[in-house]
Amino acid sequence: MKTRRPLRITLATATALALTGGFLTLAATQVTAAPAKYADDFNGDGYRDLVTAAPSTTVSGAKLAGAVVVNYGSASGISASKRKVITQNSSGIPGSAEYNDSFGSAVASGDLNNDGYADLVVGAPGEDVGDDTNGGTAVVIWGSASGLSGARTIGDPNASGHDWFGQSLAIGDFSGDGKADLAVGSSGKDIWINKGGFTKSSGAASRYKLTTPLQAGADHGARSLLSGDVNRDGADDLLVNGVYHPDSSHMYRSTMVYLGSASGLAFQTVLESDEQAAIGDINGDGYDDVVTSAWVGVDGGEHLGGSITTYFGGAKGIRTDAVQTIEQDTPGVPGADEGGDSFGWALSLGDIDGDGLDDAAVTAEDESIGSAASAGSVTVFRGTPAGLSAYGAKLFHQDTAGVPGANEDGDRFGSSVRLADLNGDRYADLSVGASGENSGDGAVWSLRGSSSGVTAKNAVSFGAASVGLPTSGFPLFGYWMLR
Repeated sequence: MKTRRPLRITLATATALALTGGFLTLAATQVTAAPAKYADDFNGDGYRDLVTAAPSTTVSGAKLAGAVVVNYGSASGISASKRKVITQNSSGIPGSAEYNDSFGSAVASGDLNNDGYADLVVGAPGEDVGDDTNGGTAVVIWGSASGLSGARTIGDPNASGHDWFGQSLAIGDFSGDGKADLAVGSSGKDIWINKGGFTKSSGAASRYKLTTPLQAGADHGARSLLSGDVNRDGADDLLVNGVYHPDSSHMYRSTMVYLGSASGLAFQTVLESDEQAAIGDINGDGYDDVVTSAWVGVDGGEHLGGSITTYFGGAKGIRTDAVQTIEQDTPGVPGADEGGDSFGWALSLGDIDGDGLDDAAVTAEDESIGSAASAGSVTVFRGTPAGLSAYGAKLFHQDTAGVPGANEDGDRFGSSVRLADLNGDRYADLSVGASGENSGDGAVWSLRGSSSGVTAKNAVSFGAASVGLPTSGFPLFGYWMLR
């Protein structure tokens, strides 16, 4: 019998984000086709799309098989009706939906075959591969003018060395050759880099193994992956979130930074975190910055409810002298630093107000609002040349004026979060998942960005049933999102 894997957030990057605000730009020397303008525009209509996972969805009676929901962007933003639900029972998807496959446990996107349409990669770390229980797999689903259709499997080159292959994913041009690469993590120390030059018929051009100082074993390895350009050299860099374990005397949860180059990825530094980070240009200097979180908090010490820390990028990579650490007791931040809030549970960076500086959305999915325990909230911070500004930070939850719904016990508003412009007005919109909504069915909200920041005007929300997911067995729609 397959072992049920504990649910946790796996946040994978969608992009080679860096200086392009969501663009995946390839070198001018590549002449086969124009790459997709956005790394998450699957139908090439010029609007970015939202991908939300429901990893516990029951599919044709198979519990915990998993599903992903793609809500296509438009001039009016996203809606429940303009969507595509993908499972392993969907036409053209390899394999079949089975108990505990956890299809959707990680997602990433980018134009892997350089045809002008972004492609979606979905991890199913609980997939049984032959006799290998929980061996795991990843599936590339190709973009097209009609949206996502057709797929191929990314096989595990080291099946005997680990389990949960596909538990983390990231796409970026790690060699700077103008071709998008795919990084795939597992429960082991190794991360496999599938080199750019993908074709629908043969997959990646080649692949190589990146060996890391990760703690290996059940629920370990590369817990999540992100990409961006922290040293502005044109090659994307890789953030690896997991337990740093280089020797018997060092072991702690961390975000490890690997710098990309023509010769491959090379370790630069390690930042302490609770295996959670976001990447983007907060201060507008052209170098991507990193925000890590310590959402667990420290009983009896500082940051009871969690905190976030900002590190600036530079010519040599991430600067390890922290710019700032923010908690809910920091002056200007709404709320209070309370044990168990999980402030920093999910993070995203994007330019909400169009000033050229990335802002931050930080969730506290276990925040109690009034008498509603673990109702959840999201705090939005403005980016400035000095870092994130705590003053003027805005708090959003289901009792905020204009936000649909109401705070209830266990909603966990903020299970996932994403900042991306879904309606093409050049302001990043705030998308929020609440996996506990309606007793575990889950739901998603979208609030628009504007020159004055996030606004609840014209906010939309829809639940699992509205997008065609079965609601038996706790689908947890909104547990994580494409970032």
